[in-house]
Amino acid sequence: MRDNSPMPSDSPIDRFISELQAFSRPRVFNPWADFDRANDFGPEAPAVRRDQLRRYFSERLGRARLLLVAEAAGYQGAKFSGIAMTSERQLVASPSLLDSAYFDGPKRRTSRESVRAGGFTEPTATIVWGKMLEAGLEGREWVNWNTFAWHPHGATPLSNRTPTPDEFTAGQPALKSFLTLFPKVPVVAVGEKARATLEELGIAVVAAVRHPANGGATKFREGIENVLEKGRG
Repeated sequence: MRDNSPMPSDSPIDRFISELQAFSRPRVFNPWADFDRANDFGPEAPAVRRDQLRRYFSERLGRARLLLVAEAAGYQGAKFSGIAMTSERQLVASPSLLDSAYFDGPKRRTSRESVRAGGFTEPTATIVWGKMLEAGLEGREWVNWNTFAWHPHGATPLSNRTPTPDEFTAGQPALKSFLTLFPKVPVVAVGEKARATLEELGIAVVAAVRHPANGGATKFREGIENVLEKGRG
């Protein structure tokens, strides 16, 4: 089931979210349009995710100093939060010292409580947010995104897989649209797939760091520290 409801305005952010919403491919879940009957709390889940992404972007326009661009959305992260490298449990944890780092206003999980008590949590999201805030950045000073914005899944909805070359190609227009929202903001590629996709598009990156998944957390943290140290120099 898809939710094709129009965005409330013709702002650049709403136009971009409409572009994301329109995307459809086999074995790809669209967090901003698709309703997962087995795992979402209700048919309004895509609208919640669109609203959360809109507020996340709105509070970073003109403020972001860095763009972190990884590979693809994951089932423990953007599938339910609507925001790249961010888990729904991070958004709704209470009390949370990080609450003000994400975006203002109410935050909601979109998975069923019966599916995952407390909401899904993504190791990559925990590592990324933890390192960036530990390094002294305010939550609105960087933006998380993916070269393939949507969630490519395997045999079950609650699984991840690497996007195919055709999927990466199909996602390139949306990646370019994302970058136009944040012109001249330095880009850091998170992981080899992201680096290769950005290079293919001729998008300059200030650095390529290890993806924190699969044992890469330490190298990711070291890479981010090097990026920020150069920026301070």
